[in-house]
Amino acid sequence: MKPLSIMVVAGEPSGDQLAAELIRALRTEAGPFSPTFFGAGGEKMAAVGAEIAVDLTRHAVIGLPTFAEYRKFQRLRDDLASLAAARAPDVVVGVDFFAFNGSLAERIRTMSDGMDGPFQNWRPKLVQYVSPQVWASRAGRARRLERTHDLLLSILPFEPAWYAANAPRLRVEFVGHPIVERHGTGEVQGLRFQVPSSVEGGAPDRTPPTSHNLKPETSDLNLLLLPGSRAGELHRHLPVMVEAARRIEAQSGVTLQMVLPNAALLDQARPFLAPLPRLQVQIGGLSEALRTATVALASTGTVTLECAWFGVPTVAIYRTSRITYEIGKRLVTVKSLAMPNLLAGGTVMPEFIQDEATPENLARATLALLVDPDRRTTIRDQLAAVVRSLGGPGASRRAARAVLSLL
Repeated sequence: MKPLSIMVVAGEPSGDQLAAELIRALRTEAGPFSPTFFGAGGEKMAAVGAEIAVDLTRHAVIGLPTFAEYRKFQRLRDDLASLAAARAPDVVVGVDFFAFNGSLAERIRTMSDGMDGPFQNWRPKLVQYVSPQVWASRAGRARRLERTHDLLLSILPFEPAWYAANAPRLRVEFVGHPIVERHGTGEVQGLRFQVPSSVEGGAPDRTPPTSHNLKPETSDLNLLLLPGSRAGELHRHLPVMVEAARRIEAQSGVTLQMVLPNAALLDQARPFLAPLPRLQVQIGGLSEALRTATVALASTGTVTLECAWFGVPTVAIYRTSRITYEIGKRLVTVKSLAMPNLLAGGTVMPEFIQDEATPENLARATLALLVDPDRRTTIRDQLAAVVRSLGGPGASRRAARAVLSLL
């Protein structure tokens, strides 16, 4: 009997991690009939034994892609569709990254329909893990999913009802948010060091942190900077964050810390950091940093849910190119970009978008949280309610069971 084959495609570091967790769960749930895995992703998928044909984590972009980037993604999509046709997996799972994965699924569906016949009857099950934010903009994409996909694995509690009203023929399973199980088991400690005031030369101290030195004794207030996980986010967010942090430090004496997901982003960040000679930079180990943070200044992405999980009052920021912003504000129908605000139905995290994301505004909102412990307590209670809505531990296991139920 031909072993079960699953193609997994993840396009960003966060998707790579989610895909790796799903692969581990699929192996466990399948028992002695463990599938083989191949596709596109990054080092985390490779580490759990998936055969990586393309490292898509190197190609992530923020905002609208350039023409050259668009053509590159078209070539990658076509290459992966051809790979799928050649290897005929039983299931194709796209993890997040829907602008790419949605197009790939359509291409695979078209190819498999053309192979229907007495000697060629490949028709893989198509799964999307993490819904595109169709409820926020371009709701018509839900019908696109309905036409091509067999299953949507949702990680947000309000999505099944939304899809039931807008794409009723699509099977949608709320499996819970992976953040719940991810932080329940802890996180590997990251590398922490102080960036020298001169950005030229000098090797950083890469001594792993310990629990007692993450929060220096010079201040009982710790501001954590989280500018984003992609190069474009860092480029647009970090200069504004650094200037805001400089003002905050001058007025409050707060301890400053920043977490970046990898060393490549640190190299990009160095030129911006000279105004903050006492800033402590950590590569990885986000959960450790959040456990000691008083307040965070963060991009509006998934990291705001990480802040919510650890009960950290947060000021959120989002900046993009002018053209992307002008197009986006005409399409987006929700009032907030920070997910905790959407889940709470109100402003739990002050957020500043585009032209409002100035050093003055960020510094003022952050200082207001730093000097008001009662307000921070109220916000922590609100964040706890947000976390309770995300489901219990076991998201990857529930997702794996739903995928295997298709077969």
